Amino acid sequence: MKIKYGLIGYPLTHSFSKDFFTDKFSVEKTDAEYLNFEISDIGLLPEIIANNPELKGLNVTIPYKEQVLHYLDKIDQAAAEIKAVNTIRISRNDNVPFLEGFNTDLIGFRDSIKPLLQKHHRKALILGSGGASKAIIKVLADLGIETIIVSRNPQYKGEISYDDLDEGVMESYKVIVNCTPVGTYPMIEGCPPIPYEYIDEQHLLYDLVYNPPVTEFLKQGQLKGATTKNGLEMLHLQALASWEIWNQ
Repeated sequence: MKIKYGLIGYPLTHSFSKDFFTDKFSVEKTDAEYLNFEISDIGLLPEIIANNPELKGLNVTIPYKEQVLHYLDKIDQAAAEIKAVNTIRISRNDNVPFLEGFNTDLIGFRDSIKPLLQKHHRKALILGSGGASKAIIKVLADLGIETIIVSRNPQYKGEISYDDLDEGVMESYKVIVNCTPVGTYPMIEGCPPIPYEYIDEQHLLYDLVYNPPVTEFLKQGQLKGATTKNGLEMLHLQALASWEIWNQ
């Protein structure tokens, strides 16, 4: 039987993961396939595992990076620390599945953003408080960059709202990372409601969204002379890290 890998999330119309791995398998002549499992409820995960005995690994995307924790038998230390998983390795003993969770977003984001960082990039605004943001915050903290979460509905100490983003905040926080799905295909017209008039050439705008390649968020940054980058390289790097985990 052909080995299977796949992606769980909802929706998955924006995802390039299937194309990435399908091309990889073709080039490397790997006898495997990568499937999209678009599920409207994380409670459907056990059914996917049961119905696909050839399934060896899964990637996890929005909105399940946190919700999936409850379905795992083991979580590696880094993923447990940030309480978010984007990679699952599946093994079986007497047909009983064993699910291990990892977070390769850490590797992908670190290796993608690090070459862009300058001395004045000491503070970062993290747009969004979902599962993706937790990996971003850990990476930036490890790189010595102070972070603060910007949320539409701040719930925890240290979070601020978009209304709090005045000229002073924007001047101090030169790195801005969009961890929300705003601007993702097909709803490409939207962008996070930050005061773009305060962006300058010292800012670095990083968008985890990669479809479209230039989101409205990045476009607004480019108009102000900021350095910009989308999440496609991060996707590739975390995907390769996932592949290594699945095949250890």
